[in-house]
Amino acid sequence: MSRPAGAGAAPSSRVAFLVVGLGNPGPRYERTRHNVGFDVVREVARRWGVDRFERRYAGEFATGRAGAGGPRVALLLPHTFMNESGRSVSAARGALRVAPEQVVVVHDEIDLPFGVVRVKQGGGTAGHRGLKSVREGLASSDFWRVRVGVGRPDSTDPEIVSRWVLGRFDEPEAAVRELIAAAADALERLVADGGLGADGA
Repeated sequence: MSRPAGAGAAPSSRVAFLVVGLGNPGPRYERTRHNVGFDVVREVARRWGVDRFERRYAGEFATGRAGAGGPRVALLLPHTFMNESGRSVSAARGALRVAPEQVVVVHDEIDLPFGVVRVKQGGGTAGHRGLKSVREGLASSDFWRVRVGVGRPDSTDPEIVSRWVLGRFDEPEAAVRELIAAAADALERLVADGGLGADGA
């Protein structure tokens, strides 16, 4: 797969990376497993001092530097609901003129135990409707993923799984904060090194 642009983005690109947190808008979904992508992107926004979000591309959008001297990045929290995330991502990607390899999607991953974070480029969607929508919106699977492990229930029943991901964490608050921090750390490393030091799938 192609290497992402990183700090050496092509001149035609306005940012080195478009970082997308997946989730659902509104208070009802705050602090749920499915919204951990929102939480991680808000954490890196805090770390980087990127705080001027505005309503664009059917979501919350901001641009800035990934820390002092870091590459220029765009942050996006789609407000289209999870299943339509690709519409928001596609609009932002088109406006910013970035390649799929410059898109980083942060999302919940039930196939990883709670607390485990993995970074990968490309691959399937494993039934994650947000990832499926992003893949369709970009017409490519070559975007980066920061997979945030939230565990899975002891059932494969779709309704039980849906309730699980849409439910709030039952782990201790300190453990949830550690998970968000670990995912933010992984995201920062990915942006800083252009993916060269990314973890395996």
